[in-house]
Amino acid sequence: MATYCLTVARLQLALGHGARRLHVSAAYRAKANVAMSRFEPSSFINYEKLQSNVDIVRKRLNRPLTLSEKIVYGHLDDPHNQDIDRGRTYLRLRPDRVAMQDATAQMAMLQFISSGLPRVAVPSTIHCDHLIEAQIGGVKDLARAKEVNQEVYNFLSSAGAKYGVGFWKPGSGIIHQIILENYAYPGVMLIGTDSHTPNGGGLGSICIGVGGADAVDVMAGIPWELKCPKVIGVKLTGTLSGWTSPKDVILKVAGILTVKGGTGAIVEYHGPGVDSISCTGMATICNMGAEIGATTSVFPYNHRMRTYLEKTGRGQIAALADEYSDLLVPDEGCEYDQLIELNLDELKPHINGPFTPDLAHPVSNVGAVAEQNGWPLEVKVGLIGSCTNSSYEDMGRAASVAKQALDKGLKCKAQFTVTPGSEQIRATIERDGYSKILGDVGGVVLANACGPCIGQWDRRDVKKGEKNTIVTSFNRNFTARNDANPATHAFVTSPEIVTALAIAGTLNFNPETDFLTAPNGEKFKLDPPNGDELPAKDFDPGQDTYQHPPADGSGMKVDVSPQSNRLQLLEPFDKWGGKDLENLRVLIKVKGKCTTDHISAAGPWLKFRGHLDNISNNMLIGAVNSENDAVNKIKNHLTGEYGGVPDVARHYKANSVSWVVVGDDNYGEGSSREHAALEPRHLGGRAIIVKSFARIHETNLKKQGLLPLTFSNPSDYEKIRPDDKISIRGLETFTPGKPLSAVVKHSDGSEETLELNHSFNETQIEWFKAGSALNRMKELQH
Repeated sequence: MATYCLTVARLQLALGHGARRLHVSAAYRAKANVAMSRFEPSSFINYEKLQSNVDIVRKRLNRPLTLSEKIVYGHLDDPHNQDIDRGRTYLRLRPDRVAMQDATAQMAMLQFISSGLPRVAVPSTIHCDHLIEAQIGGVKDLARAKEVNQEVYNFLSSAGAKYGVGFWKPGSGIIHQIILENYAYPGVMLIGTDSHTPNGGGLGSICIGVGGADAVDVMAGIPWELKCPKVIGVKLTGTLSGWTSPKDVILKVAGILTVKGGTGAIVEYHGPGVDSISCTGMATICNMGAEIGATTSVFPYNHRMRTYLEKTGRGQIAALADEYSDLLVPDEGCEYDQLIELNLDELKPHINGPFTPDLAHPVSNVGAVAEQNGWPLEVKVGLIGSCTNSSYEDMGRAASVAKQALDKGLKCKAQFTVTPGSEQIRATIERDGYSKILGDVGGVVLANACGPCIGQWDRRDVKKGEKNTIVTSFNRNFTARNDANPATHAFVTSPEIVTALAIAGTLNFNPETDFLTAPNGEKFKLDPPNGDELPAKDFDPGQDTYQHPPADGSGMKVDVSPQSNRLQLLEPFDKWGGKDLENLRVLIKVKGKCTTDHISAAGPWLKFRGHLDNISNNMLIGAVNSENDAVNKIKNHLTGEYGGVPDVARHYKANSVSWVVVGDDNYGEGSSREHAALEPRHLGGRAIIVKSFARIHETNLKKQGLLPLTFSNPSDYEKIRPDDKISIRGLETFTPGKPLSAVVKHSDGSEETLELNHSFNETQIEWFKAGSALNRMKELQH
């Protein structure tokens, strides 16, 4: 089969050519030329190449392959010679695409500019979704965001045009929904600078969240490194029905695996139960797989994916995937490193939280658990949408619940917000009446953006510190994440359960068994939700929000003002001095959970994501200091006074004192934001020593020339005191697999030596020696 180009596939289908002609809408036909421009001529569906690589690897390994192995190994730079050992070796891969959201794209593009390269080597896009704050409603919030963020949007737009990167303007929608609608397809490998990039696994893609420096590697045409993932199989049997939704699958799996149980692994769903889940439902499950630390998640190609491809104008791709269907499902007899079995017939609606996405409860008993734990029962706000749950089906099911309440004269007792995932979803649910129903029940439709899910929420109904409960259809519910209030108890669940709880106004409500009271006193029970998987008519694409890069952008100018407080060109980090690191101060010994939200908060800080020095003022301000259980209050051991973490770090740096951070388990879980690695490096940090790391953060630290190290004996964490000095020895003979040591000098004059493990390979050691991966890239250009 000849290689197909996405432009041809999309254009033919949009114009109704070919044997698999679709009855596309007039709006779609009118936008055919615009749609065509979203797919760069270099973006091929090359199943022949994928098949060839898989055949080479299968012959070498002489065993059946899982689906994720087929797609990952199918993208090997050198399938003939690559050492492949799940969980041990590093793979050199050639991803097909790069996608960046606007908050992380700033630093990624600044790094790409620093590389000196003229144009990206693979199809890449920027998506404006993170900088729009939810205040009043979609239209006004979007207009305000365009004004407030004009400098950043202009930078991203012009940088995209100059270096060959497509630009999705503010209002387009959330990056992961745009990828699902346009760029994901069975067998593709895509990396994205956002931790929820795995959303694309709902279309049989391997989509992996990375830091900006990894994106720069791929955009520069350099093979991308990934530790060969283990594979966790989740076998689904039975059928989803009633109030149980796709979200409940991942809520249940999160409860089983916990927030770090998927680290270093791809979660691969399979079994007869898969066919009862819609394509967008599969995307929901893969999206929230980020919360268990998984590298990514994926589903096998099936008729639900084919239907979605056809409905989104990609029927030619579906036809080609049908021909290569054996390539896009696991081999019979393949083996998983761990196997979980879930019977969907028995799965009940779940709700997870508060404060962590792996604390799973059946909806039927969360009220009782809340009472026992003193969690507020009253639901103050219900929020549906986000990149996890904003599909047409999600909105339809939520609207079916809302309509039942409206028919009885009821509205939401709680505040209620609705976030469409994309302009296409917004336009289609407005046309089909869902928006009106959700608005009539009390909902406010927000902009097509991340909004409250990432803390872009100007919440005013409670004061900071006031204990309250919110329920969301989001994916993440860390302390203070949504509204900057550490006393907000956030629970994540499906959009239909959020809608029911917002109507009832309490956590102590089970829609499967409990009754609501209408204004006339009538008691009634909600029927299970229903909603079409896809619109009966075609999707309404809405407004055109895509800017295609010119064929030659070399004449374009990209300006960064030296006076800007939003953007700052990067200076190279200093190279390693060639000797062991002596007498490093302990800046902070972190106690308990420390996510990237704790290390580099989002919300109001998002405005500084393109200015390293300014954003560094939020470094570790959310982390708990083990010395005093306080947040952002540490001792400056040069002055003896207490101060904020960034302030003390800056004082140490100004006095040429290097430092380390000591942390607990799964350090750096959550977002892919590389600012959590850039900031410590910028402020004088040399090493982060913890019990264990989350995958993306560990890689980000290596990319920026820091040493992510783990205690060989996790209990050694207890031996570190806040006033210690630590020397890291063994760097002059730094080699893969050989531990380093820490000589810990206590203030009482005593010393002890601790063994520190690392996961550096030869290439990554070169990054450290050069001062960063970007420095090393420049060295190799000369």
